[in-house]
Amino acid sequence: MASKMESCADELNSLDNQIGDGDIGITMVTGFRAMLEVSAELPDDVGMALMKCAQAFTGTRASSFATLFATGIMAAAKEVKGKKEVAWQQLPQILEQSIEKMAQRGKSKLGDKTVLDELAAIQKALVGIEDTDALLEAADLATVKALDEFRGLQCKQGRARIYGNKTVGIDDPGMVVIRRLVEGLKESRG
Repeated sequence: MASKMESCADELNSLDNQIGDGDIGITMVTGFRAMLEVSAELPDDVGMALMKCAQAFTGTRASSFATLFATGIMAAAKEVKGKKEVAWQQLPQILEQSIEKMAQRGKSKLGDKTVLDELAAIQKALVGIEDTDALLEAADLATVKALDEFRGLQCKQGRARIYGNKTVGIDDPGMVVIRRLVEGLKESRG
């Protein structure tokens, strides 16, 4: 996923520049670089490892998206704390907790055309799927459908809300981040 963020940073910044402050790609690249830097030191406890990743991510940039993204990672960390292994099939429950905490932190809700909508689409698509490749395919398809569904709507949160109707027809940058991360996961499984 870190490699995917490196390769699509310019795309993300350009998209964010249309309805935001134009730095979401930079935020993701620096955040993932920071997580890679601590990766050799991560504990066996998946929850504690995710917590260290969240701390590394937020330590790189003072950005609302970085805070929101790290909040999602911290919620996931709490969900899997004490576990040395987490099955892919647990992702729906983990995502549910992340979405809830991110919504609280960002004072947003589903339907506002935000990263939450992309994550919720994935969460719903993964319920009941046990095969890892099928999970990735379902997540991939869900991200495409969510972007298509929300593209024609107005952004109601963050800096993008200021642009009002100008956001109609433009993908939310946070939603695209999740889309690219899912692509990165698929690519890594080859």
